[in-house]
Amino acid sequence: MSILKRFYIPYNKSDRVRYTVLHQIMNKQTVSFRLESAKVAALDALAATMDRDRTYLLDEAVQAYLETQRWQLQEIEAGIAEADAGQVIDHARVKAMAAKWRSKR
Repeated sequence: MSILKRFYIPYNKSDRVRYTVLHQIMNKQTVSFRLESAKVAALDALAATMDRDRTYLLDEAVQAYLETQRWQLQEIEAGIAEADAGQVIDHARVKAMAAKWRSKR
């Protein structure tokens, strides 16, 4: 099983359209964790400024994190596939390119 399939939670904005509001509410779970008081205060201040609640901001933050990790895993798998297919640059050529970049400074 690929890295991506193990860690990727499918999500995109069009999925929201496919489900009813009731399903979305029932599909949610409560998660709790410890967070430094200063971070909670900053989170609450930001939520108040945005006229949102803490849960909204935390949900957005987790979604952004998951999307970033999904992207990174896709890129890693693409790189592995390219390497497996022999689509790599020779080490000597990379060293020459790096030396050229250093000399331009």
